[in-house]
Amino acid sequence: MLGTVYCTAIWSIRDLNVPETFGFLHNQVTTFSILTPDRVSLHAWHVLPIGLYRRSQPSGFTRDITSRLKFKLLRDDPEARLVIYLHGIAGSIGSGWRPDNYRALYSCGPDKIHVVTIDYRGYGLSSSTPSEKGLLLDAMALTDWAINVAGIPDSRIVLFARSLGTAVGMSLIGHLAKLPSPINFSGIVFVASFSDVATLTAIYHISGVIPVLSPLAISPRLLAFFQTMIQKYHITFIHARDDVDIPWTYTEVLFWHAVNAALSTGISYEDLEQEKNKKRVDLGDGGWSMEWRTSKGLIRERILDFGLYDKIMSYPAISMATIDAF
Repeated sequence: MLGTVYCTAIWSIRDLNVPETFGFLHNQVTTFSILTPDRVSLHAWHVLPIGLYRRSQPSGFTRDITSRLKFKLLRDDPEARLVIYLHGIAGSIGSGWRPDNYRALYSCGPDKIHVVTIDYRGYGLSSSTPSEKGLLLDAMALTDWAINVAGIPDSRIVLFARSLGTAVGMSLIGHLAKLPSPINFSGIVFVASFSDVATLTAIYHISGVIPVLSPLAISPRLLAFFQTMIQKYHITFIHARDDVDIPWTYTEVLFWHAVNAALSTGISYEDLEQEKNKKRVDLGDGGWSMEWRTSKGLIRERILDFGLYDKIMSYPAISMATIDAF
């Protein structure tokens, strides 16, 4: 059952309709809005891959993104790939390391990988106020835009989520898997997932009130996802060992939940640890990686020795996990 806790957030003071402020090339990013079923306006960015930049045209904020060349470069390219990005608990789509994260995501496919992201309701320039139900509605609206407006099939979409976004993302894929015609993303990448709500309430002491999906809901949603998914899956969990905000051991727990849910007979945490000791790949000072394959797909855990909570978002490991997910 979902619960709600409240943390705090602070918005970037820079103009979210001027992405150049965050280091992007002039007009590389189109700012626009997505309307949810309950009439909430979500502020969004479409980040153009650098390889297509010279073919683009001036943009600025638009209420009709479909009229823009950047949108058409996404919609009309049968080889285009799209990352749906769900950000963390504080700030906006332009806060902190997020712009660097977008650049890292398209770096492995500079002519093909587009990024689209939103501020949840009540965040940044999006209207309304945050709510637990609203977070899922926002993620669903973004998915609907990607598939039904941009025309990108789910087989060419990767869901990327971090921190709070991993809980929103898990809620989203659980919902999509239960649709009459299930939506199955090409891959899923979760960074800095959490499994203990007490830690989050201790971490985020900032101004404002933000509801958070209860981490207690993550394990059942993992179970629902793997039990109802009728197609293949590719999911990667990434965390840095030196993350002092959200301990990397939470990703250990979620990786176990995912593997346990994917196996008809299940597996204990202790037995999985024994398997990991035998099978994980040592990457030296780069950390280690563990893969669990089933008849339906791949579940990967990637633990970096370094990266902290934020800096990891710009690292090549993030880029590689994303390109592998397509």
